[in-house]
Amino acid sequence: MHMSIEMCRIFKAAFVLTLATLEVTCAQWLPTLYEYYTSEGIRSSLEAPASGFLLNGKELTIFSGSIHYFRVHPSLWQDRMRKLRAAGFNTLETYIPWNLHEPERDVFDFGDGKRDFSMFLDVRAFILLAQEEDLFVIIRPGPYICAEWDFGGLPSWLLRTPNIKVRTSDPQYTSRVKIYFDMLLPQLSDLQFSQGGPIIAFQIENEYGGFGPYSDPRDKNYLEFIKKTFEDNGLEELFFTADSPVPSGDIGSLPGVLQTANFNKDPIIQLEALKNLQPDRALIVMEFWSGWFDHWMEGSHQTGLTPKVFEENMEKVLSYNSSINLYMFHGGTTFGFMNGANVINYLPYYAPDASSYDYDAPLSEAGDYTEKYRIVERIVAKYSKVQTKTPDKPLESRKFAYKPIKFYQYMNMEDILNNIGEEDKTVINTMQSMEELPINNGNGQSYGYVNYRKHIVLSANSTLKVSGHIRDIALMLLDNEQKTKSPTNVTDLNGFGFWPNGDREFPFKEEDAGEHTMDILVENAGRVNYGGPQDFVQKKGLWEGPVTLDGVEQLGWEVTALQFKSEWVRGDFVFRLSSWRQGSSLRAAGPILQRGLFEVEGEPADTWLDFSQWGKGIAFVNGFHLGRYFSAGPPKTLYIPAPLLKSGTNEVIIFEHYETASELIFQDHPIFI
Repeated sequence: MHMSIEMCRIFKAAFVLTLATLEVTCAQWLPTLYEYYTSEGIRSSLEAPASGFLLNGKELTIFSGSIHYFRVHPSLWQDRMRKLRAAGFNTLETYIPWNLHEPERDVFDFGDGKRDFSMFLDVRAFILLAQEEDLFVIIRPGPYICAEWDFGGLPSWLLRTPNIKVRTSDPQYTSRVKIYFDMLLPQLSDLQFSQGGPIIAFQIENEYGGFGPYSDPRDKNYLEFIKKTFEDNGLEELFFTADSPVPSGDIGSLPGVLQTANFNKDPIIQLEALKNLQPDRALIVMEFWSGWFDHWMEGSHQTGLTPKVFEENMEKVLSYNSSINLYMFHGGTTFGFMNGANVINYLPYYAPDASSYDYDAPLSEAGDYTEKYRIVERIVAKYSKVQTKTPDKPLESRKFAYKPIKFYQYMNMEDILNNIGEEDKTVINTMQSMEELPINNGNGQSYGYVNYRKHIVLSANSTLKVSGHIRDIALMLLDNEQKTKSPTNVTDLNGFGFWPNGDREFPFKEEDAGEHTMDILVENAGRVNYGGPQDFVQKKGLWEGPVTLDGVEQLGWEVTALQFKSEWVRGDFVFRLSSWRQGSSLRAAGPILQRGLFEVEGEPADTWLDFSQWGKGIAFVNGFHLGRYFSAGPPKTLYIPAPLLKSGTNEVIIFEHYETASELIFQDHPIFI
């Protein structure tokens, strides 16, 4: 008997529907990750025999992704975690930045402070949420973390200690590490897997093999100190170190501590090197770099690996019986002044990082799915040996380009200085760095700008000379009128006001003759986060040598710290932004503060501020510091996650260094060059 074509279609549809129903039913029967690994009780933690990782005696291929709690608005933590778990990943990895958790000496903030980043800092809540989302957790507590983060996460107040040698056994340094760890680590001990929590491993320091020339020995006593401090605070899960095996070998490791690998290319060569270093231990790539990060003025947006090469190399890692952590799975944003920088061996020699940490990762800066996300979905499904229940993929966020901002108030440089309290001002005879200033309860200035003011008399051909290097960018003003120019390309940095060259001179013009108030406003563009010991001398401002006028050293400077703390920007402080001038003052020369408003109808959406036509500066929305912008790119926009906005009227404050544009517009997508 022959079925009609219509009957065939009905039969096929019913068959497909039955298969789909079976798939859904089977998925419902799957255990969660924690049910699979802990349903019979917890008898053992993560182990690393040569055959592969075991957790509680059961085989575990670690599919991990990096998500930094301090780069994602807390309201979005769950969204980013669920997207990680939905891709089949079983583990989340994060660093812990010391400089946020101890912003001043002996002042600790784990989410209970009133500082700019306080709402991001409940690391316990972040870890517990990961467990709720059915994820294990790998913690990398430093004290040094790199992370393209200011000073690699070290607090700047360390630099007030003369001749301190960070990342070594120097007691001046280790004594402070111990105080910090004795506050931090007890908050993690009860969150270990052995205690019923999600943490399965801890990293000792970070890329210590890269701290200096590969021919030099490392301070293993320092690593032993960190390991002992971990143990003294009750940490008992698997300890590991992380380096690139081919160049570093075992110089950044400790006997008996698992070595892991960091790289994005030549996976077999790197894994062979790692296997030769520890043939009796499991393999894991602790940082498989999914993309890369941007430096300002770099010319183009960095992606690190094309999707095709990314897929090929990830396949090679997993086919080698290695576990993996994607750095990054979701990059997020380096809000505020927290970007790091790199030392490079060509102009401009010092390269500060952009505020966007999109990283060309599987999830974009706004948490959207990218081609690399779809790749990791396929690969994890292929290599996962244990099937557990995963959630449905969350929807992407709504994006919207709001109407252009209406600026209605502004302040010039003199107004700004007048709105800063006396506690942030001092008088010095010779030049000092921002870290040495007697402010912030003796902790100095960590971030922002420092202004050096002097009353001078110029002749018709006077010359100003700054001895040593400017750290990092100087704006020079006479009577509130800026004399320095905005750089448009790297070669412009050879001029006065920038870091690459020392002992730079500024010739005044004949019409400048006479008495003036001179201001030299210096921006800390971000401390170096990776390199050798010499790269961790990080003081900012004018401090390497005297400032002379016509060969005469200038003494007696009025110094003001422009820290742009959110409490000051919001007007929560006794000395606050209060003396605004009325008017838009668009197309005006900087430095200038602009205050404007825009309206949000209904539920806020993700959006981006477009600074393509502006110069360089920083931006705040509703008092929160979004980060730095620079029209030289690569990023031309600043991301505003929806939770920072509110229905109704929202406020934007812009500090522009050079020249404002005719308007400031929004985009519903980021712009990179």
